[in-house]
This record gives sequence, structure tokens and C-alpha cells, in this order.
Amino acid sequence: MVYSRRHFGKFAASALPAAFLLSRGKAWAQTEESLPKPDSVFAGVQIGAISYCFRTMPAAEIIPAMTKIGLSEVELMSNHAEALAGAPIPERPSRRGARPRQQKPPRPIPWYTGHFCNGTEETGAQHRQFHPTPEQQAAQAKAQEAITSWRASSDVMEKLRGVKKQFDDAGINLRLLCYNMGPKISDAEIDYAFRMAQTLGVKAISSSSTVSVARRVAPIADKYKIVWGGHGHDNICDPEQFAKPETFEKILSFSPYIGVNLDIGHFTAAGYNSVEFIERYHDRITNLHLKDRTLNPQGGGRGANLPFGDGDTPIIPVLHLMRRHKYPFPANIEYEYQGTDPVVEVAKCLQYCKDALLS
Repeated sequence: MVYSRRHFGKFAASALPAAFLLSRGKAWAQTEESLPKPDSVFAGVQIGAISYCFRTMPAAEIIPAMTKIGLSEVELMSNHAEALAGAPIPERPSRRGARPRQQKPPRPIPWYTGHFCNGTEETGAQHRQFHPTPEQQAAQAKAQEAITSWRASSDVMEKLRGVKKQFDDAGINLRLLCYNMGPKISDAEIDYAFRMAQTLGVKAISSSSTVSVARRVAPIADKYKIVWGGHGHDNICDPEQFAKPETFEKILSFSPYIGVNLDIGHFTAAGYNSVEFIERYHDRITNLHLKDRTLNPQGGGRGANLPFGDGDTPIIPVLHLMRRHKYPFPANIEYEYQGTDPVVEVAKCLQYCKDALLS
């Protein structure tokens, strides 16, 4: 059965209590303790969510939201983990007074089948960049100094153990830590990420990163014996990005503790077949990210993020593949399209997956 947007949207009005859809914080319709433990395993397939889905909400509201939606699996963002552990939360820098980045028209790239690239692709993140003022730079430096000092405190790992207990008590399996690692990350911070993962008791780390960083991560992953999964995107023109199957193959060669966090939305947008990749590399996959995107258009640009069922991503074939082969890794919802409310939208995504798996 193919699920249309109409099927996908049916859940919006009925899945959650009205009071829940309208409330936040202290006004939750029910307490977490009064609810049954969540269970989002359908036909043997674990559906979860990355906490990034709830990025517009305070970290303290993530567990109650997941419990009410019925999600029993979380891929916890490192900033959310640290916020729940009491880390200093920097103020979001204002762009007031910042010098706007000069916008350049994106360079066109030829249409591709995923096997070649002769141009350059600009990502949405690049369009959002801005040049901070000296005051903003100083504020960023101060915030970084505060978090670095907090991470070095003697009781930080004990605080993180308390975060794991919060999820355990709610019946939510904290299986993955998402710790993104940019090109300038220090070896000391990479080691901190693995100590954090060890303390939280996760099975793997997922990470938006680069090939060069993955090479540096490999010996540290070997040391801790914790798998680090490179998170894929759709920029096939940059050899440092995890986008092509060949790039994933390259990082997998660095260590048996290097894996793949396959984002099937980005992989589809880049022109590749998620089902074929999963069948081939299923034993090296830490987890999937579920989102629905359209193919990147001819001439350049990026395919849109859309509600589940409206894009080109083979979400249902992927879920059926997982059901058929009983793959042990989770498929985690990553809500990125423009919706009304993250709780409502993630609930819709979960229902879409449940309907697909139980059909």
C-alpha cells in the first residue's frame, strides 16, 4: 500500500489529546508518570527519533514529548544531553549589527546519477551564514570558554549518568549519541565525545563530519570500542562530505569501529538508492535517519524537505526491507520539513511508519 499525504495527515487530529497539542512545560495534559511506557517497535522494526526534531523546545520538554508521542528510542543530540546535565546554555547570538554575507548565485551543477560531479553545490547552511561583529565574536568565545570549563569539571560524567537515568525511567532507549564534529575539532574534544558516549551507555555515536575527521576519529573509536557513524548529506561535489557510496566505503576502511548513519532523505536527494546501499552495508549501519526529500533539481539547488509521503524518498520500501531482514539498527525520524508544531509533526511521522510496517 502506498501512503499519500492524506493518509499521513489523518493522525494529526486524533493521535494526541487536545490539551497536549496546545500545551507546553508545566501545562502538560498528563504527567509523564501517569502514562504507560512508550513502545515504537512495529513488526520488529525500532522506530525512534533524533532529539533534533524538538530543537525549538527546551531540552527539559523532550522526554515528556517523546513519552506522549509513544517513542521508545532516542538519538540524543550532545547539546541536549549537556543541557539536561546542567551545562551553561549560551544565548543565541543576535544578527543585529552583523554584516550580511554577500550572496552569490549558486553555481549550476549538471544533472547526475550519483556517479560524477563537475560543479559545486551550495548548501542551505551556507546561505544562512553571517559575519559576526567583534562583540558577537567575543560572546561566542565566552560561551565556548564556559562550556569547555563545564566539560572539564570533575562531576560532569556523574551528571551525564543522571541524564541516562531520566530516559531509562521514562522507558526510552538511549541507544545513540549524536555528536557532530567539524573540521576544527580537537583530539581532546573527540575523546570527550567518546567518554560522554561511554557514560551514557550508548551503542554508537552519530556525527555530521568530514573524511579527514573520520580518519582522526578511527584510533579513538578503536580505543573505546564504540562505533562512530558518519552522517550522510547530499553534497556530492565535496570529497570531504559523506554523500557518495564511495565516500562511505572510504571511511569504513579506516576502522571496524567506523560505521554509517545513513540519512535516506539526503541519500535520495543526491541521486542514490537507499535500499541497495542498506542491503549491501547493513552490518556497518549504526542507524537510519528518516526524512522525505525530493531529488536535487537539474542545474543546481537542493531538493525540498516534505511531509512523509510527498517526496521521492523510498521510506516505505526501506521500512519493509528492515522488516523483512530483521535488521537490528533503528530508523530514527528526523523532522525537518516546515510543519505546524514539532510534537504534532513527529507524531504524524511515527504514525506513517507504523502504518507502513503493519500493512
